[in-house]
Amino acid sequence: MEPAAAPPPPPTAAPGSAELVCAQGRNLKAVLCQRCGSRVLLPGAATFARRELLLPAMRKKAAAAAGGGGDVVREHWLVRDMFSFENVGFTRDVGNVKFLVCADCEAGPIGWHCLDDKDSFYVALERVAHE
Repeated sequence: MEPAAAPPPPPTAAPGSAELVCAQGRNLKAVLCQRCGSRVLLPGAATFARRELLLPAMRKKAAAAAGGGGDVVREHWLVRDMFSFENVGFTRDVGNVKFLVCADCEAGPIGWHCLDDKDSFYVALERVAHE
């Protein structure tokens, strides 16, 4: 009898993010602000998702709301309840979108929330640290 093979990483996880995602597709590590280290999410609070979104370049909250250039990001932590966050702030409405920022240092945007979908908050993996 052969030993049981380890389960493969979730099919949606890209090779670079596989060590961050558990078999159920949730975050294995805490999500932190890259700038100040403030905790944004606890382990297991979000689900890995792939969605192409345009986020403004990383700046303080006031500058992010002003618009300008940006980056297309594809890998995110999807949070279904805004009360799952440990520490996050929101910009003023930019059209029908609010951008997520660190509530302590206001670095961001680290994520995106469309006002048309009250239960979907996206945190870009490349804009946060993990511990």
